[in-house]
Amino acid sequence: MEIGVLGTGMVGQAIASKLASLGHEIRMGSRKAGNEDAVAWVTEAGKGASEGTFADAAKFGELVVNCTAGVASVDALTAAGADNLAGKVLVDIANPLDFSQGMPPVLAVCNDDSLGERIQATFPEARVVKTLNTMNCQVMVDPARVPGEHAVFVSGDDDSAKREVTALLGGLGWPEERIIDLGGISTARGTEMYLPLWLSLYGQLQTGDFNIGVIRA
Repeated sequence: MEIGVLGTGMVGQAIASKLASLGHEIRMGSRKAGNEDAVAWVTEAGKGASEGTFADAAKFGELVVNCTAGVASVDALTAAGADNLAGKVLVDIANPLDFSQGMPPVLAVCNDDSLGERIQATFPEARVVKTLNTMNCQVMVDPARVPGEHAVFVSGDDDSAKREVTALLGGLGWPEERIIDLGGISTARGTEMYLPLWLSLYGQLQTGDFNIGVIRA
């Protein structure tokens, strides 16, 4: 599959590298073509890897993954172009963390709204699915780093899009029984609001190798 990955940071590089290793063709997008981190990633990833602008990556991808900083995601996706996103599954991994007042960050969107919902409302022709935003990027692409029956969540209004994302998560190593469909895109509010707790846990545990486990009767 041809996949556009928007964002050149740790999350974008982890997702792009894993997907490339699975045989997908990946174009990494950034604000300007020739981004130093993106070019370095292409060199390391090799065959099937390319880079360009957000618009280049979004146009290239049959599926697009948003790995940009959450407070800048709508702007990044606007640069990617609504026409380039229309009809496509848009996997949103970003969290609306606002670091402008220092640490710890606060949520720029919460309670009665979410970044996932804002993206869906801004790009109504895209098929937005929120997932993977409740864990460290290394766990996203290698769930075996954390032992036990821990979970990943999906939120979205389009059931067929969620099925495509579930298949993609399977390729990343997530067993189907650990993928929990929370319902519509409004349920992204809960997963995004988990981030302050995740940050507190990270501070206490001093590692990102942990995740949520859902114990059922």
